[in-house]
Amino acid sequence: MATTPQFRRIDLAPAYQKVADAIEREIINGRIKPGEPIGTEQQLVEQFGVNRSTVREGIRVLEEGGLIRRDSSRRLQACLPRYNKLATRLSRALILHEVTFRELFETSMTLEVASVEGAVERATEENVAELADNVERSADVVGNPAGLAELDAEFHVLVAKASQNRVLQLAREPAAQLFFPTTEMIVGGVPEGGARLVEAHRRILDAIRRRDKEAGVLWTRRHLQDWRRGFEKIASLDRSVEHTYMEHAYAARQ
Repeated sequence: MATTPQFRRIDLAPAYQKVADAIEREIINGRIKPGEPIGTEQQLVEQFGVNRSTVREGIRVLEEGGLIRRDSSRRLQACLPRYNKLATRLSRALILHEVTFRELFETSMTLEVASVEGAVERATEENVAELADNVERSADVVGNPAGLAELDAEFHVLVAKASQNRVLQLAREPAAQLFFPTTEMIVGGVPEGGARLVEAHRRILDAIRRRDKEAGVLWTRRHLQDWRRGFEKIASLDRSVEHTYMEHAYAARQ
C-alpha cells in the first residue's frame, strides 16, 4: 500500500520582511549604491503593492541592520552596514557557544598577522599617519588601563584598515570585540603591561612604515604572545569568555 508523502509546512514570511529582503538584495548586490536614494515611502508602497505600515516596518528592519538611513531631509538612502553591527551579532554567537580565550588567541594569531602583512604591502600615507597618532595618544595614557584599552582596540582596527582588505576587517571584528576588555584587565593587573603594549605598537608601526613584512609579523606575534603571558597571570585561557568576565566582574565588586 502506497504511503502518503509527508510535506513540510510552508514558511510564509511576513510582508514587511519580504519588503526588507527585496531592498537588502538590491543594496548587497550593488544595484543600489551607498548614498543613493531608495525612494519615498509612497513610491515603495506603489512598487511593492503593500500598505504604508508594511513598508514602514520593512524600513525599520533595514535601519536597525544598518542598511539604510535617513539624510538631513529625512529621505531614505542606502548604506553598507558598519562592521561593528555585524560583528556584535557574531560575538554574541561566540559567547553562546562558550568559546574560550585559547580559541580567540589562536584565531587572532592568524587574522592579526594577515592584517599586518596586508598593511605592510598596502598602507597609504594616511593610514600610517592615523597609526602614528594612535601610538602617540597611547603613550600619553599608558597609566590609564581603560583609556589604553580603547586605543589598543583602535590600533588593531587601523592596522586592518591599512591592509585594504575588507574581508579581513570584518573577519577579525567578532573576536576583537571579545578581546577588548582583557587589555584593561591585564594593564590593571600587570604593572609593565601598558609600556610593553605601546612599545609593540611602535615596532609594528615602524615595520609598516618601512614596508618590512618580516619585522611586522615578528612584532605582531610577539605582541600577541605578550598578551597571552599577561592574561595567564590573571585568568585561564581554557575558561569560557563569558565565565571569565563574570568572575572578573564579581572580583571587582568585592
